Order: sequence, then structure tokens, then C-alpha cells
Amino acid sequence: MLSYSYFCFVKLLIIIVLIFSNFWTFAQPKDDLWIEAKGKAGFLLAHRSSMGHLATEHTFAGEVSFYIKPKNRKSWHKSYKNPLIGVTGFFGTVGNREVLGKYYGLIGFSSFPLINTKHYLFSLKVGAGLGYGTKHFDPVTNPLNNAIGSSVNAQICFGLESRILFGNSSINISLDMTHFSNGAAKTPNLGLNLPYLGLGYGYRIKNGIDSNYVHNEFRKRWEFGLMAIGSAKETYPTGGKKYPVFAASLIGRRFFRQKVGMEASFDVISKQAIIDYHSDVRKKQSEIIQLGVFVGYILPMDNFHLLVGMGAYVRDKYKPESYFYHRVGMRYVFDNGININLVLKSHWARADYVEYGIGYTFKR
Repeated sequence: MLSYSYFCFVKLLIIIVLIFSNFWTFAQPKDDLWIEAKGKAGFLLAHRSSMGHLATEHTFAGEVSFYIKPKNRKSWHKSYKNPLIGVTGFFGTVGNREVLGKYYGLIGFSSFPLINTKHYLFSLKVGAGLGYGTKHFDPVTNPLNNAIGSSVNAQICFGLESRILFGNSSINISLDMTHFSNGAAKTPNLGLNLPYLGLGYGYRIKNGIDSNYVHNEFRKRWEFGLMAIGSAKETYPTGGKKYPVFAASLIGRRFFRQKVGMEASFDVISKQAIIDYHSDVRKKQSEIIQLGVFVGYILPMDNFHLLVGMGAYVRDKYKPESYFYHRVGMRYVFDNGININLVLKSHWARADYVEYGIGYTFKR
């Protein structure tokens, strides 16, 4: 029988492929195509005192990236100063090979230029995808691993990159934070936070042709839609029962500028794990329903949106967590109005669950 990790892998892989497959449709004859190899060194950041025993060695990793650099083909390209868009393969150690093993990952990313000149590029990299660890918690064979409870995890990367460009080559110096966790789908899930300093070399495989800016007039607008969400949450203690999560959101979005959007939603959440909260108290299904209001910032890149924001519960009878909740993640809105959603819901720095969603935007 297939393990939960395989089901998690398939579920995440389908969503990641759908979201990032569109990036490669951006690659046109007028775009530059690059390949880059990078070595990275860092350490495991023990963000909880209970993880102090894990950080026994420095971390070392390698990355291979393929990316394109658009040349003003679309209005949003110019607004973001022609961001780099691509995929990165990751392989390396995470601070304790005996207990944590090694990690492999694949993420899609965008790197947004803050300084963009002919021979220098300073940018902010944001990426997300899948990570696979060779060792995870096991009560018998690996009880010291209190950070990760599953083989397959989400991988998130935020960082700064400084590229020196000369001819068809580039030197990349980077500082980033790489994170692995499963979004509380399987305990334990303290997660791994890994600051890395990197040095890489890039080579331009194809030199695109400079194009004239194609102006698509930006239109301020409202959008309204619905989102259905499903997920799973495992309760503590480690190895506790796994409960389903069902939710729905009524969403309104306002796009103010090419790079600025806001979103508000009314959320209805049925998190079955609440039944296990104070298990001596009998609860009805109608009583565990949480109602919340959420406000978030949208960073739109054509049909692809990055989302971050904060909400508050207006109905939460048993109050198992904080009054406030947070979301950070991504969404793709197809031209026919269908949305796919991959978002981490948390209470401050503690993951609640990953929202796997499908929705519809009216009159898209």
C-alpha cells in the first residue's frame, strides 16, 4: 500500500507542474536563455530550543538552474524590469547527515531585479516547489529527528542575488534562506530553516533579440470569485490522528497597478482536528466551523499571483489556536476563470495546514 508521502508527493507535484509549466511558455525567440551552476554553504538555524541537538555540522549544497530573461515582450515584463523566470534543482546536506540525511528539491522561481544595468543585476529571488529528504522521524529507527515527519516536503526559498555580467557569462553571489516543511500534514513538523551563502557561474545558451515594448494598457478592476479548499492535518503528539480539512472562500480582488493588488475574503472552515481539542467535550459539526475574514496583498505577474496576508476569526467557539491566521502562497488564474491555489495557512510562525484549492473567477 502506498504511503502518505507518495500521495502527498503526487498532490503537490500536480499543482506545482500546473503553476510553473506556464513559465516555459514565456520563453520566446526574443528571450535570453541561461544555465547556471552554484555551490552553497551555510548552517541549520535551530529556531526552537528543542532542535538544538540537530545542528552538528555546516550545510553544503549545489544548485543547477535554467532560466529565461524576457526582453520587454509584455507590459508586466517592463514593470518588473524583466525578471528572471526558471527552475532550480537542489541537492545537499541540511546540518546533520546522521539524523536528517540529505535533501533533493526542485523549485520554480522568479528573480525580481532591484538594480538592472548592462553589466550588473541585483535581484530578489522567490521560489517554491518540492523537496525530498532521505531521513525523517521514526519512533524506532530515527527518534531524534523532531523537525521533519515526512520524506516529501514543500521547499521555499527567499534570497538576494548579485550577478556580474560579462559577454555570455555571469558570476552570481547570493544570500538566501531555504525552508523545508510539510505544512503540518504529518508530525513532527518544526521544519528546517537553512541560511546559505552561494557562489555560481552562469552561461547564456541563447542570446535573444531586443524587442520593442508591447504596451498592453493596464486597467484598474475588481474581480470576484469562489474557492473550494481541501487539506489534511495531523495532530500532536507525534503519530497522532490525521483529520481532513474542508473550507470555502468568497473572494474579492482589486488591482490598483501593474504590480499592486489587494484581496479580501470571507472564509468558512471545517477543520475536523478541532474534535480532538479537549476531546472530553462532545462537539457538533456545526460547532467546530470557523468563520474568518482575510485581507492580503497580491503581487501579480500576468496570470500568476503571489499572495501574503492576515485574517481574523469572527467565529471560533473552541479557540484551539490564535485569534489571527496568516496565508502565504501562490495562485494561477486561467483565462477561462478557473483558479488553482497552493497556500500555507499558519498561526504566526506555526503551520496550520496547506490549502489545496480550486476556484472560479466570475466574468474573467
